[in-house]
Amino acid sequence: MDVKKLWEKTLAEIEIQISKPNFLTWFKNSRLIEKNNDQGTVVIGVHNNFAKEWIQSKYHKTILDIIQNMDETVNRIEYVVLSSNDAEKKAFTQEKQISTPSPEQVGFIEFTADPETNLHPRYNFKTFVVGSSNELAFAASMAVSKDVGKKYNPLFIYGSTGLGKTHLIQAIGNEVLKNYHNRIRVKYVPSERFVNDVVWAIRSKRMEDIKQKYRNIDVLIIDDIQFIGGKERSEEEFFHTFNILYQNNKQIIISSDRPPSAIPTLEERLRSRFEGGMIVDITYPDYEMKLAIIKNKLQEKNLNLSDEVCHIIASKVQRNVREIEGVLNKLYFYKEVKGSDIDPRIAEEIISNTLQQQSNNISPAHVLKCVSDFFEIGQSDIINKSRRKEVVLPRQIVMFLLRDMLGMSYPDIGDKMGKRDHTTAIHSYEKISHEINKNRVLNQKVVLIKEIIQKNQP
Repeated sequence: MDVKKLWEKTLAEIEIQISKPNFLTWFKNSRLIEKNNDQGTVVIGVHNNFAKEWIQSKYHKTILDIIQNMDETVNRIEYVVLSSNDAEKKAFTQEKQISTPSPEQVGFIEFTADPETNLHPRYNFKTFVVGSSNELAFAASMAVSKDVGKKYNPLFIYGSTGLGKTHLIQAIGNEVLKNYHNRIRVKYVPSERFVNDVVWAIRSKRMEDIKQKYRNIDVLIIDDIQFIGGKERSEEEFFHTFNILYQNNKQIIISSDRPPSAIPTLEERLRSRFEGGMIVDITYPDYEMKLAIIKNKLQEKNLNLSDEVCHIIASKVQRNVREIEGVLNKLYFYKEVKGSDIDPRIAEEIISNTLQQQSNNISPAHVLKCVSDFFEIGQSDIINKSRRKEVVLPRQIVMFLLRDMLGMSYPDIGDKMGKRDHTTAIHSYEKISHEINKNRVLNQKVVLIKEIIQKNQP
């Protein structure tokens, strides 16, 4: 069955299972772009980022079940956003015989990543917003791009999810290609892909192919190296690859969500190699930097929002750049559907709903536990009437998070926090809300606690 017929039959089944308005909203102009029989993967194109996010979260299982009933070889679905030209010209279909990217192309990002390097051209230094949270990492990246293999080798960049690590390490690759006029061979690969390649080589008895692929290059960029930890054959192959590249003055660039010393499953010999280079971190953006990122993203998307709405986004979204982009995509979708400007009230509502969706399974007890663990003080100490300095801030943060993440009323917060008056909850929420936009250290603590709460949901 060709991809066109497969998708037509899939849509027919979907239309039966969901309402007509939902079908028209989410699946109009969608298409099945590619089917890779070797990997059991199909690629579905939709009309915008919000539709992609919504379909992935709400309809993925339905789509996969339907397709697997018609073609049991399919075991994975990728979603991408089609450009306007794709929609109009129906590109990427077998009828037009337009070539699709290689399976090695990372993430199928808008189908414009270079199949040879896996680098996406939109990741460059010009579009990377620099601030106090990432200026050292940016400076080291610039230095490496101008003097490959001789300065800061390896370069190890770490930071939490969504802070721009992938953007920065891919920007190095693109800058190297520009500075050296494509005379240097660059390869970007997520560590998960590296592991998959090693597994494939072992099963196919073609390890020599992997050695040629990763050792015959000048700049190796590995993303999310923490996922390689504990995978013995992959670690061993990467260790030897690392040594050969390093000994030949080839540049190695690595990203992770934590420093080498904090990756418990990583072999000691790899950890020592990483620690022998330049290690820099990217921390959470402060208010001013978030505002700059928002303005930059708006320019990229050709979207206009009032300064007041931009300030609301910067104040409300505490975690990372990816979260900011998700909010902007939803605001853009609302504006596109309604055909009207977004006022502050609408913006507050959309942001609150977005953040609330992330907190549906979080209980007040879980928030209290995470805060007490973070500050290494007892939960009872936070709830009781003690006014010790080391207890007051954690208590205020708990009350702030109960309001900010769970949307609890002030009387309910006061009741949960040792039968306190609701005015105490109001004071705590307003104090932390005000301080996190001025106090970078406090902002980092609150964001980190939120991340712990999200990651360790019961």
